[in-house]
Amino acid sequence: MTEPETDEQIFERWERSVEFRLFGDASDPTLTVPEQIATKVGDRVIAGQLQPGERIGEQELADEFKVSRGPVREAIRILEREGLVRVLARRGAVVTQLSARELHDLFEIRAGLFEIVVRKIAAQRPKELLAVMREGVRRLGALADLAGGGNAYAEMTYRLIVISARFSGNDRLQRMISGLSLQTLRYSKLGLASVERRQRSVGLWQQSLLALEQGDTERLIALSHQRTQESGAEAVRLLQDDPPTA
Repeated sequence: MTEPETDEQIFERWERSVEFRLFGDASDPTLTVPEQIATKVGDRVIAGQLQPGERIGEQELADEFKVSRGPVREAIRILEREGLVRVLARRGAVVTQLSARELHDLFEIRAGLFEIVVRKIAAQRPKELLAVMREGVRRLGALADLAGGGNAYAEMTYRLIVISARFSGNDRLQRMISGLSLQTLRYSKLGLASVERRQRSVGLWQQSLLALEQGDTERLIALSHQRTQESGAEAVRLLQDDPPTA
């Protein structure tokens, strides 16, 4: 008889399915050349290898990927659509600055969509999702107290949100949540940089896990909104203390 999977094994199986990149949740794995370029450049933005305000040169990318400038321009349009770059007159494409206004808009939309996810999963409480959440929250607890663990903690919350959306049974909703979560990841890393913030956050995740186990939908929704609001407020505070340069 096969031994049942542990929570850790179930989590790791689902973890491998989550990618921190554009089109990571696309149902069609075949990407066009512009999409492939956009994905690779987007990876650099999300990882912080390309900084806010940094110029993205069309010719440099064309040389790097050995293509004409046409696919590069299309890739830049994709990145602009996803909120990772802006195209400025006489300057070309630059990595978007982190801004309080964009943060508010993105978090507000994601919170509204994620409420739909919460209502669906709280009604069903899939056993696999409960296992993923138990192990994920345990790992958040370990990262919360770890000096310099802010990026890993924010990425773990991204995984839990994206995996939860996959249990909603709505493919379009899942893709929208994944895309918005990717756009907000830079802000989440900022808002969860301090140990104090992560300790506060993990407490809310622990309460959320309990609410999910109990099927308490309204409590789960309230906690989800609270996590988003507190993380966003901290990111806004840091942006105001250290505003981006032009």
